[in-house]
Amino acid sequence: GARLGEMTSQSYTLIDCPQPRQTLVHVHADAGELGRVFTPALAIVSAMGEFCEAAGGLEPAGGERWRDWAAAARGDYLESLKPSPTEALLDLGRIMTWLDRRLPGDAVVTVDAGNFAGWPQRFIRFGGGRRLLGATNGAMGYGVPAAVAAKIAQPERTTVAMVGDGGFAMTGQELATAVLCGAAPIVIVFNNSMFATIRMHQERKHPGRVIATDLANPDFTALALSYGAFGVRVEKTEEFAAAFEAAAASGKPALIELVTDPEAITTRTTLSEIKERARAGIGKN
Repeated sequence: GARLGEMTSQSYTLIDCPQPRQTLVHVHADAGELGRVFTPALAIVSAMGEFCEAAGGLEPAGGERWRDWAAAARGDYLESLKPSPTEALLDLGRIMTWLDRRLPGDAVVTVDAGNFAGWPQRFIRFGGGRRLLGATNGAMGYGVPAAVAAKIAQPERTTVAMVGDGGFAMTGQELATAVLCGAAPIVIVFNNSMFATIRMHQERKHPGRVIATDLANPDFTALALSYGAFGVRVEKTEEFAAAFEAAAASGKPALIELVTDPEAITTRTTLSEIKERARAGIGKN
């Protein structure tokens, strides 16, 4: 069911390319993925649901051997669903855990590229009928048009786009398409006034020497209203629930701007901590 690309093969090191040393059985719904990178001993074109149903009589290989490891990994995952403590006025972890409870089981969540995506991907659970849509190549600008398209295709499903301020600046004008087509996705803009992923790498490699990652943003709420959409600005954690309910009840395309602390660079560390670790490493050298 997985594309055997860079991420799933650990930069193409887990399996020899193009001829694997292992016996590779690759199951994928798209025939174009089979044999595209690695040559399988057996290639099966099938969606995972149908394949699992057809293969119901197969016994798992070495299931007992992985039982303790799987239980420990499950425990780590459940622990990771608890937001880390923060003193910020707007706690993204708490907001995402609330949203996880609020979204229906068939919701569609689209994510753009950027560090902000760590929060929905860590705290919002997917499976069953709930779907996560993300760009395969990790390019910015995917989140908003993907949500508009998903809402046009299946208007009965709650559809939420997660996008950074930089990504929204690239394709946020697709709110006009949503208004034109009568589609009503909810777009959540994480606004920290910078290209956060690039800033993180700059601070990690060259602490204190940043360039061209600050952003001069418009008033996102006013911009949404100018398109004929719903718009609201959220600066505190406690404001989010009411803002989301108002957006959902508006019947319009909606934009919720989250004013986020630039220090909240990932779900597990801050920008200052990254910078200090980098400076300490340079000092040792």
